[in-house]
Amino acid sequence: MTPPGTLSATRPADALRGLDRQAARQRLGLIGLGGGLLVSLFLGLGLGAVQVPPAAVLSLLAEQLGVPPLVATSPVQETVLLAIRLPRALLAVLVGAALAVAGAALQGLFRNPLADPSLIGVSTGAALAAGGVIVLGGLVAGPLFDAVQGLALPLAAFLGGLATTALAYRIANRHGQTQVATLLLAGIALNAMAGAGIGLLIFLSDDQALRDLNFWMLGSLGGITWERLLLAAPLIIAPTLAVLLLARPLNALLFGETEALHLGFDVEAAKRWTVVLVALAVGAAVALSGVIGFVGLVVPHLIRLTLGPDHRVLLPAAMMLGASLLLLADLVARTVVLPAELPIGIVTSCLGGPFFIWLLLRRRVAGLW
Repeated sequence: MTPPGTLSATRPADALRGLDRQAARQRLGLIGLGGGLLVSLFLGLGLGAVQVPPAAVLSLLAEQLGVPPLVATSPVQETVLLAIRLPRALLAVLVGAALAVAGAALQGLFRNPLADPSLIGVSTGAALAAGGVIVLGGLVAGPLFDAVQGLALPLAAFLGGLATTALAYRIANRHGQTQVATLLLAGIALNAMAGAGIGLLIFLSDDQALRDLNFWMLGSLGGITWERLLLAAPLIIAPTLAVLLLARPLNALLFGETEALHLGFDVEAAKRWTVVLVALAVGAAVALSGVIGFVGLVVPHLIRLTLGPDHRVLLPAAMMLGASLLLLADLVARTVVLPAELPIGIVTSCLGGPFFIWLLLRRRVAGLW
């Protein structure tokens, strides 16, 4: 017979042991994701039409820091690694991290596991603006279009994404209060309108513009230069890292807005900053890479399944996993059909679609749906 008080004493002890195990699992998970990111980065830098062994990758990178060469490398390997693959890999890291963190933040804000960055219109708004530049830019700018297209396209995409998100937020905001459900519905409506605009641009485009528009709509990391990367990197890095500061308010919002208010959080400020930071990060990412689907949807789910829903862990873990996933997707995109290149959006959709089918079947078997 259990002595009186034994059960009540053991329950807190069991709970503490469970929390310790969960914290240890989260720490190991973050360490593993960091190691996986490094491995993915080396794979992305080394594999391709020109093979660069890991020792050569390390040697070439170390030389940029003033370290003497570790192994002999060829001029071709140096050019391919430093001028082509390194900026492309860094872009994959930035875009993957931004999309994954944005998806995790929006899922916490909407308390909806199906939310992703496109839900508030930023991706389709950017696509509509970019499509306008691709299809109509030559008519407006004439012979000057070829000279300014490299700058006009990402700038238009960035501004288009911000404008669409700002409009959705303005529709949802009334008397200083933002209705999350209205924001969701406004995003859906604006996505439909932007999709109609993109369809009209496709109808009006010639063969070359149609190919450019379709390739941009499916996403690509090709053609990135150090100049464009260095110009856009702060616009991606700053809001992506700032989202991490919203971890505690997003945790509180999981219990509902009233409960978050009772816990002392400024709910309206949390909603406003989440939308603003997501729009900035995703707008800048889409401006450079085109529309890449499923990263912001799949990655937060994978982290929640393994490490739990705590945004203090979820957001940095999503950042690392999103970067790794896009590095590997880009590796597949540029090697599976050599010498051609697949749009990276096709690869991420091929990964994301089966994952969600598996998730649906898993939840149905568990009786959750």
